Amino acid sequence: MNHSIYSADRATHLKIVVVALVAGVTVAGLGITARSGSDEGLTQTAHVIKAGKPVVVTSSNASLVR
Repeated sequence: MNHSIYSADRATHLKIVVVALVAGVTVAGLGITARSGSDEGLTQTAHVIKAGKPVVVTSSNASLVR
């Protein structure tokens, strides 16, 4: 048994690639099935926020003289 990826033969590299692809497809499949559940009652409504009067924000402590 080779304990180093550098000295592994072609079959070992192929096994690693196959296992990685199967794991990736499995994770993606689980994510898709978990996401595509029933959407009944989960609809969202958009809330509209209208702009009011302009607000001036400053960090100066100077007094305003008009």
